[in-house]
Amino acid sequence: MKAKISIGIDLSASEQKPTGWAIIQKRKVKATQLYTDEEIIQKTLKADPSIVAIDAPLTFPKQGILREADRQMYRLGYPVFPPLFKTMQKLTERGAKLAEILRLKGLEVIEVHPASSRKALSMPTKDWRKIQAVFRHIGLRGEHEKRALTKHEIDAVTAALTGLLHLEGKTRLVGDAAEGVIVIPAEMDWRKIRV
Repeated sequence: MKAKISIGIDLSASEQKPTGWAIIQKRKVKATQLYTDEEIIQKTLKADPSIVAIDAPLTFPKQGILREADRQMYRLGYPVFPPLFKTMQKLTERGAKLAEILRLKGLEVIEVHPASSRKALSMPTKDWRKIQAVFRHIGLRGEHEKRALTKHEIDAVTAALTGLLHLEGKTRLVGDAAEGVIVIPAEMDWRKIRV
């Protein structure tokens, strides 16, 4: 049976700014920063992943500035920026385009929100050093043991971890099929996770 491979992408709104990209395969983490859509697509396809988890809105609301997923996230205590928020529109357009290209290539693509994933897992949400330590404690090996990852890379690893949990049925879907779904981990303590 093929090992599960999860890719996490912390997408930036522009090709001029770094996008965090991470892969988890057999508990091994590799993380880097990419820039262009072409780089992201090629590196992702080459990895032949089981799932791709993107930190960006992948759909627009049918009306108003909020999707049902965004409203539900707020109610659950996981605030997210709306896709039509001025600074988010370009990111949403880029996310939707990338998701469509990857899905047309046969990949499973989900929308995630790393800060909410960490909150659901009772992890530190912004203390980057402690987050890297948690990655080690849950059994992940690789890049994060050798150097300080950028915040984009840490969000990408968190996204990839959410993808793995989703493949194991340990997530919840927030939103609806009509407007888009955000995948977050089922609420649990990270100390109970072993990858």
